[in-house]
Amino acid sequence: MYKDIAIELIVGFLSLLVVLKFLGKIQFSQVTPFDFITAMVMGNLVGDAIFDGETGIKEVIFSVFVWGILIYIVEFITQKSSFMRKFFEGSPSILIQKGEIIYKQLKKNNMDLNQLQQLMRKQGYFSIFEAEYVILERDGQISIAPKHEFSSPTNQDLHIQKKSVEISFAIIMDGKLQSHNLRLADLDEAWLDKKLKEKKIKNYKDVFYAEWQKSRGLSITKYS
Repeated sequence: MYKDIAIELIVGFLSLLVVLKFLGKIQFSQVTPFDFITAMVMGNLVGDAIFDGETGIKEVIFSVFVWGILIYIVEFITQKSSFMRKFFEGSPSILIQKGEIIYKQLKKNNMDLNQLQQLMRKQGYFSIFEAEYVILERDGQISIAPKHEFSSPTNQDLHIQKKSVEISFAIIMDGKLQSHNLRLADLDEAWLDKKLKEKKIKNYKDVFYAEWQKSRGLSITKYS
């Protein structure tokens, strides 16, 4: 019995992983009500199948993939039709417009003032009247356009000289060389070995994390 459950769990897990990989990362980054429901149902399909004595591995795989195909069809339709996209995923709502709270939109989205204040505080605004516009996004998060006097100054406002944008590359993680990142940084192991020797480090395994950025150079954290 335990062996059968273990096998079905593994198969169910791998099936879900394949389906979600096929559906794309958007399922994780933007959780709409429809996405939440589909994820719950997929989990329940596997869970119910595992503990149902009459259900085997074939039934688990079949259920997961049929549901996955249905989700894919819905996602395809929503990409082609703005009406269907609005129906399945909802649409953004303006909660505050030109500094005025839109009561009808709060009521429509079943939101009270306390919830609005909480969401705004998470964005760093502790007064409703600091916002010129507040938009409730499809995933339940809010976007805020602050009033002029409460907005953060930009580099352009401060007349700061323009600088090139740089990214950092993780060169060593958990004592293992990240060869791909080393190549992306246009560096090689000979250069890295030289830098490590300067820090009296003989082996990658002695390094917990190493990061390289053009303007800052190589930063290293050793295992303590």
